[in-house]
Amino acid sequence: MNSVPSDPFIGRTLDERYLVRSRIARGGMAMVYLGNDLRLQRRVAIKVMHQHLVEDENFTRRFEREARSAAMLGHANVVGVFDQGADGGVPYLVMEYLPGITLRELLKQQRRLTVDQTLEIGEAVLSGLAAAHAAGLVHRDVKPENVLLADDGRIKIGDFGLARAVSANTTTGQALLGTIAYLSPELVTRGIADERSDVYAFGIMTFEMLTGRQPFRGEQAMQIAYQHAHSDVPAPSSLAPETPPELDEFVRWCAERDPSLRPLDAAQALEALRAIRNGGGPGDTRILPRTGAIGTTTPSTTVLSGAEQGALQASTAPSAERPSSAPATAVDRARRAGARRARRGGWLAAALVVLIALAGGVGWWWGQGPGSQVTVPDVAGEELDAATLTLEELSLTVETDKCSSLEVEKGRAVGTEPAAGSRVDRESTVTLCRSTGPAKLDVPTLNGLPLEEAQRAIEEARFRVGEVVEERFDGGERGTVILALGSNGKGLGETYSEQGRIDLIVSAGSVPDVAGQTVEAATESLEAVGLSVDADANVEEHHGEVPEGSVIAMVDPGRELRVGDGVGVRISLGPELFEIPDVAELPLQEAIDTLEQAGFSPSSGVLETFRDFARATGTEPAAGERVPAGTEVVVRARVSLDF
Repeated sequence: MNSVPSDPFIGRTLDERYLVRSRIARGGMAMVYLGNDLRLQRRVAIKVMHQHLVEDENFTRRFEREARSAAMLGHANVVGVFDQGADGGVPYLVMEYLPGITLRELLKQQRRLTVDQTLEIGEAVLSGLAAAHAAGLVHRDVKPENVLLADDGRIKIGDFGLARAVSANTTTGQALLGTIAYLSPELVTRGIADERSDVYAFGIMTFEMLTGRQPFRGEQAMQIAYQHAHSDVPAPSSLAPETPPELDEFVRWCAERDPSLRPLDAAQALEALRAIRNGGGPGDTRILPRTGAIGTTTPSTTVLSGAEQGALQASTAPSAERPSSAPATAVDRARRAGARRARRGGWLAAALVVLIALAGGVGWWWGQGPGSQVTVPDVAGEELDAATLTLEELSLTVETDKCSSLEVEKGRAVGTEPAAGSRVDRESTVTLCRSTGPAKLDVPTLNGLPLEEAQRAIEEARFRVGEVVEERFDGGERGTVILALGSNGKGLGETYSEQGRIDLIVSAGSVPDVAGQTVEAATESLEAVGLSVDADANVEEHHGEVPEGSVIAMVDPGRELRVGDGVGVRISLGPELFEIPDVAELPLQEAIDTLEQAGFSPSSGVLETFRDFARATGTEPAAGERVPAGTEVVVRARVSLDF
C-alpha cells in the first residue's frame, strides 16, 4: 500500500525558529500545527493558510488581520498571538498552544451542558469579547468551534480571522463571512456588523449549550438565514426544562432580531450574566410582546399595568409566553431603553430598512450566499470525514465515489470533481473521490518469454519492472522467464496492483558437461556460465575409464543450481590397484579360487582333469604386484601324480 503524501510543513523549520511537529486541526482557511519555538523553548500552535487561498488577497488580508487583532488584545480569555510571518509565500501565525478541546467537541461528548457549565463558559467568552469590543474590534465568527477549553481549566476565544475594527457601518465588504448558524439578522440581510452582532451569535451559542441544538436548522444555508431574519429564538427551557427563567430571558435578550433591543456590547451582556450567576439576576422573567419585524422600529414599550399586560398578551403573545406580574427587571429596563432608541427613526427608517434588507438580501445571495461561487479546495490525502467537512463548510453538497489511486492511501480523499481550484456555485454538488488504493490489473503471461519481451509486457500492462532476482540452471533456453514474483517474493496471481513491482526468475540454460576435461578446462567452462569452482569442494576418486588427473564429472550439489553458486568437480585418480596374493604351493584349484576372490581373473595351462593333481608354483604377474581389479593372472603349476 502506498502511503499518503507527506505534509510539506511537517518537519520544516519556519524562519529558522519554529519547528513544525504535527497537525492539530484543519479549518476552512488554515491548517493548525503543533510546533516548537526553538528560541524560547516552548510549544506553540502554528496556523498556516491553505495553499489554494494564498492567491486570494481577501483571505490573505483576513489572515494578517487576525494576527493584528488578537495581538492587540492580550486578554486572559483570548488566545494569544506571538508572531506572524510567511514561509515560501505562505502566511502563518504563531499562537499560544492550548492542549485541550473545543466547545464543539465538548458538545459532541455531552450533547448539552449543565446550567453551571454554560454560565462558566459564557462568562469567559463574554469577558474575551468585551475586551475585543473595548479595543474597537468585532469578532464576527463567534461559534463553539472557536471557543477553546484547555486541560488546565482556562477558557479562551480564538480565531479572529474575521475581526474588523468597528465603524459607523461595519460591513462584510465583498462577501458575507462567518458561520450561517450564528449570523445575526443584520449580517444576513444587510451585511452590517457591530458589537451587537457578536452578542447575537453568543446568544445562539448559549442556546445551543443549554439545549444541545441550534435554534434554527434547515437543509440549505438560505433556509437558516431566512429564519434568523424572520423568526424569534425560542426560550431554551422549551427544550431544556431545567433552564432557569432568568437565563431564558437573558438568551432571548441577546438574540433579539432587532439589534437595538440587544445588549449594547459584550460588556453589558457580561454584567447581566454575572448577576444571574451570582444569584442577583432578574426576578421577573416575562418577555414583552415582540411586534417589530427585522428592519422596523418597535412601538412604545412603556410599562403596563398587570391588567394591561394580561390583555395585551392574550391578544398578541403566543400561548407559550410566560405570565407577567412581577416588577420590571434590569433586563426589561435595558430592553425598553433599546426600544426607545428604535422609535427615534420612525416609520421612515422602517421603510428604508426594509428596502436595504431586500437589497442586502439580493446582494448577499449573489455575493456570498447560495447564488455566489466558491473555490473548490484541495483535499487530496485528507481523511474522508475531514475532507467532507471542509467542502460542506463552503456550502457545497458532497457526494462520494470510489476511484483507484497510486499515491493516496485506501479510504482517504483522492480529489474532487470539479477539480481543486475550480470556481463553483454554492449549494452545487461536488463529487469527493475515496481512494480504493491502486487498481487491480490483469497479469500478462510472462513464463517462457525472453527477458526483454517480458519486461516490455510488464510495462505495457502498467506494472513496474523489478529485478532479475535469480538465474536458474533448469535446462531450458537461456534468458527466458521461468517465474514472475510480486513484492512479497511470491508468485503472482491473475491480478496485481497497478504499478506494483514485478521481479523475474530467468533460465541460465544447462550446466556444461565437463567429463574428461582437465581440471583447468572444466573450471573455465563452469565459470563461463556463472558458476564458481571451489577447490575445497573438489573430490578425488578412482575411475576405471577416466585417466588420472582428468575430471570425471561435477560434484552433484544436491540442489538446483543458480548463477553464482559454488561447485566442485570429481577428479579421477585412474583405476584402483590391488595387490596380487601369493598362492605358491597352494593346490592349483585353491590358488585359482583365492585369486578370483581377490578380484582378479585367474587362468592356468593345466587341464581341469589334472587340476586336482597340480600345485601352484607362482603367478604372472608375480605375487605382490599391484594391478587393477579384473586383471588376468596366469597361475603357474606343476602336476604330480603322487597326490
